[in-house]
Amino acid sequence: MAVSRSIWPSKWKLAFAATALGCGVGAATIANSDDPATSLKLCTAIPLRLFRLSVTAATIAFVKALTFSLKCNSNRVLLDYEYSLMGLPEGSDERARVKHELHTRNARRLEDLCFKNGGIYIKLGQHVGQLDFLVPLEYSKTMRESMLNKCPTSTYDQVCRVVKKELGGTPEEIFDDFDPVPIASASIAQVHVARTHEGQKVAVKVQHTHMTDTAAADFATVELIVNTVHRFFPSFDYRWLVDEVRETSPKELDFLNEAKNNVKCMENFRRLSPHIAGYVYAPKIYWSLSTSKLLTMEFIEGPQVNDLKSIKKLGIRPHDISKLVSQTFAEMMFKHGFVHCDPHAANLIVRALPSGRSSIFGRCKPQLVLLDHGLYKELDTYTRTSYAALWKALVLADAKAIKENCMKFGAGEDLYTFFTSILTMKPWERVIDPSFDHLVIHDQSDLQIYGPEYFSQVTELLHRLPRVILLMMKTNDCLRSVDNALLQRPSLESFLIIGRVSAEAVIEEKLSNAKSLFSFISIWFEEISLEARFIIMQLALWVLQFPKSLSL
Repeated sequence: MAVSRSIWPSKWKLAFAATALGCGVGAATIANSDDPATSLKLCTAIPLRLFRLSVTAATIAFVKALTFSLKCNSNRVLLDYEYSLMGLPEGSDERARVKHELHTRNARRLEDLCFKNGGIYIKLGQHVGQLDFLVPLEYSKTMRESMLNKCPTSTYDQVCRVVKKELGGTPEEIFDDFDPVPIASASIAQVHVARTHEGQKVAVKVQHTHMTDTAAADFATVELIVNTVHRFFPSFDYRWLVDEVRETSPKELDFLNEAKNNVKCMENFRRLSPHIAGYVYAPKIYWSLSTSKLLTMEFIEGPQVNDLKSIKKLGIRPHDISKLVSQTFAEMMFKHGFVHCDPHAANLIVRALPSGRSSIFGRCKPQLVLLDHGLYKELDTYTRTSYAALWKALVLADAKAIKENCMKFGAGEDLYTFFTSILTMKPWERVIDPSFDHLVIHDQSDLQIYGPEYFSQVTELLHRLPRVILLMMKTNDCLRSVDNALLQRPSLESFLIIGRVSAEAVIEEKLSNAKSLFSFISIWFEEISLEARFIIMQLALWVLQFPKSLSL
């Protein structure tokens, strides 16, 4: 027990030191405020929020940093964690149980911190919940299950203050009817159902007041804590996550930017993907009732994409929705270069195609409705086509092309195989397996084969890759989670769709740059060859899965 006690003074020193420094940062931030009431509120709230963060970060860092240090043979061994595992052989069931309990306990600590502090902290928790490739399963699962559906709400008085400030009147004055009880709440805002004076039913997205009040100071203190922990434990480096939130948060807090993304997304489908444009939809924006902190849009009813029971009641097959989701995001990534980067289940809802069209078997065709357009990434032509070429090579198990395109993103000779394994959640040997179902994930063990034991490689890779590719990796994880929820079995269909769309994007780019008739003919033959390969793979899939797909 003496060993254990020796750790805690250091932890508390770190917590108090970070709190003291952070209070200085918070004070400097709020000193520029022109609103005395807001300044007073911040002065009283920030120290408590920062102290919670400091204690939680210190506790988790001392547990988690050792986990990674032990795996990476680092000299930075934390005695507290070593004491917990003392005498438990590597690979034993008992050791696995103890580690699971430690990870679960600290995941709950992080969850509790995020809920108590709210705002930016919940946004960070949501990011952690979507990092299956980086953090232990206990962390990603805990954050994913709670951060998306149990966010704190603002009071109706706070909502009224935002509406009056943004639109010049109370909700009852601006709208013919306004439900004071929100139908949904997320990290940044909550949504209320209302009806305009013209009779249209609308969804009103109102930003949480604390996001405006404390966002800058919260972000500064989170950054301070992460940098402090990294200084103590260099291998424990989450600074890239802070960088990502620093870049994306201001855009997500501007609802007019979200509205513009909404419009641009739909324009891209009509212009670049007309064959599926009717199957993808985003709510209409009411511009006269929208500002940077309040967004009014068309109200659309429908179940979330993972609500299988409600989806089946609509007469829609989950299998058809899975295909549509894969097609939609493949078109965004490889053809549009403008990608919705937060496609978790709460942001994807389903309804029957409004035209009433059905399949040859009489089943309703689905329409995918995209919500929450605050987080998008633009891919330049080089990045978009290189990423498309990489996925084309992955689906076709082309080892040479995989390496070539990974190198374009900076993965290097030492990490390109690791990069592909993170993208596909498969070991390199499976990635280049010539069998047509080589990328199908058969069980959850595949998802964790590149977990914390490879932390040093993951950290190095994240430093090398362009930031936009990191967000594409997060998007891939979200889509994989949606697909698993829809089909509840291994799926090859999504990979075939990704392969086909990525191949089309590569061919289109080559054709646009063709400078001679010979080049044009050569590319045309390449396109025919690729199409033949995908047809053969699709036929093989139908033979294997047709009975199962009928049941879905």
